Amino acid sequence: MALVFQSSPEPTLGVEVELQIVDVESRKLVSKGPEILKHFKDDINIKPELLQSTIEINTGICRNIKEVKRDLTNLISRLLPISDNLGCAFISAGTHPTATWPEQDITDITRYKDLIDRVQWPAQRLMIFGLHVHVGINSPEKAIAVFNSLTTYIPHFLAISASSPFWQGYDTGLASVRAKVFETLPTAGLPYRMLNWAEFQRFMKTLVAANAIETVREVWWDIRPHPGFGTVELRMCDGIPTMSELLSIVALAHCTVVWLSEQYDEGNYLPLHRHWVVRENKWRASRWSLEGQIIIDEEGNQKTISEEIRDFLEILQPVSVKLGCQQELQDVRGILKRGPSYKRQRNIYNKTGNFNAVVDALVEEWRNDCIVESV
Repeated sequence: MALVFQSSPEPTLGVEVELQIVDVESRKLVSKGPEILKHFKDDINIKPELLQSTIEINTGICRNIKEVKRDLTNLISRLLPISDNLGCAFISAGTHPTATWPEQDITDITRYKDLIDRVQWPAQRLMIFGLHVHVGINSPEKAIAVFNSLTTYIPHFLAISASSPFWQGYDTGLASVRAKVFETLPTAGLPYRMLNWAEFQRFMKTLVAANAIETVREVWWDIRPHPGFGTVELRMCDGIPTMSELLSIVALAHCTVVWLSEQYDEGNYLPLHRHWVVRENKWRASRWSLEGQIIIDEEGNQKTISEEIRDFLEILQPVSVKLGCQQELQDVRGILKRGPSYKRQRNIYNKTGNFNAVVDALVEEWRNDCIVESV
């Protein structure tokens, strides 16, 4: 049976945000997900995740960044009174600074328990949290072309979203340890390059027939085509600690996919680095974030990721005008100037020597910015 790509006539947006639940007193991850979700039984936009100390909030199908903002702020405004009553709060970052994976409770859902049973240690330690962005594509062949080209920009998105310097009470020296933890899953990390939609179908049929996966939901690549939604999904980003930064990165994703789609329609070759360049550049982004030097051509010439993003923003500016997200796209420059969250977190810890201070800052950033955005 053919794997049908449910093409999206317009470049719509869908955004998924994985939120950590922390106790306001201990600052530890706390398994309050089931208690929170009892209040939202019929809400498909507030969902459980692998760990009971996580919930996921999802937008509906949005036409633009303003609708993404509307959906997310509405969901948060409904969640905050519940979390307040339970003595917990939310943070949005790639990892928790001190939590350990043996302390975490797994959500009582069959597919999560099957994942743990099959994969064992790599799945048990998935205390990682990210941002996923879907952008609608109007044909399967275009989806594969855009999907392939997007691998070139994995370091850009990873670097600007980096928010996970700490792991189980240690400074890893990385900007994003989440990226390295996630790569240990058998179907996660960098995607394979696909020749066309037929090859992607063959890939899926082979792995399903071999009982390696059941659906595309178990292909946890940094980028993946999503046949059921008719989208390309960007999954490489760490959790984003403020709503304003989140919206700017969603705008960057929207503009990038639409720009590549337009280049495809015009018959232009899409940017495409060799796999070994993509792998090296992703490592540099996870290690040094925006300060990393990435390879920009096959001669080995390099540029800092921050310089690359600045240049790319100029290319995307006309696209942002058409999509109505010019302000949000320009807000990316603010992240370039002040640095991503990993740097703020590390600075707080270096000044205080206290991981609780880092958690408090993350709680305040998410809550205060969400409230401001909803006003």
